[in-house]
Amino acid sequence: MLVIAQKTFSSRLFVGTGKFPSPTVMRQALEASGSEMVTVALRRVDLKNPEDDIMSRLDRQRFFFLPNTAGARDADEAVRLARLSRAAGGGDWVKLEVTPDPRTLLPDPVDTLKAADTLVKDGFIVLPYINADPVLALRLQDIGVAAVMPLGAPIGTNKGLLTISQVEIIIAQARVPVVVDAGIGAPSEAAHAMEIGADAVLINTAIAVAGDPVRMAQAFGQAVAAGRLAFKAGLGPISDEASASSPQTGLGFLQ
Repeated sequence: MLVIAQKTFSSRLFVGTGKFPSPTVMRQALEASGSEMVTVALRRVDLKNPEDDIMSRLDRQRFFFLPNTAGARDADEAVRLARLSRAAGGGDWVKLEVTPDPRTLLPDPVDTLKAADTLVKDGFIVLPYINADPVLALRLQDIGVAAVMPLGAPIGTNKGLLTISQVEIIIAQARVPVVVDAGIGAPSEAAHAMEIGADAVLINTAIAVAGDPVRMAQAFGQAVAAGRLAFKAGLGPISDEASASSPQTGLGFLQ
């Protein structure tokens, strides 16, 4: 079981809701994934008509919604979005995203830390999306975030774990759950993230743009479970020398 801010999740796969070809496919894919945590961009939520937006299309009893501040260009905008969401009944949880450059969508470390500090003091449960920066991850933990979400590669690229060395450092130093978010393009990469000790992964683009999003969502769910099982089992050591898997003694009958 994964515990974040005293809330328990049986699935370690979190799924986004953007880019799907239709609301029906999105719903089917989310259900097939086995995920319990779904992230929704606050800019896509109609706070005045909550019954007529993306959140109304999913079972609120089945899925836990994690609002995110995607599109916020600075700390002030991210804080404003989070507060608007809470005022409209969206709760205290927020995935903090501050991405000033619309071309790269890389998170701003300075404003992310600033916004996180404000939101934590305001009583929010903050899960910040960050570059794979071990120092920033520690600073965020120091101010009280509930988890850290380092990217594997730039968001939406499907390039995989380009930042694996930094992610491993973040995991080794972590005092809160580590969720690898952004860039993972294949189930095998999600399994790899789990094998090195990530607590969860968040996938959107790789599922949503797949030829069959529903089957891909199922594949990611199985890969995440397998990767976690492998981590708990303990991977065998890597060696530079060959080592026979069969015994080299007691073979006299072959001589």
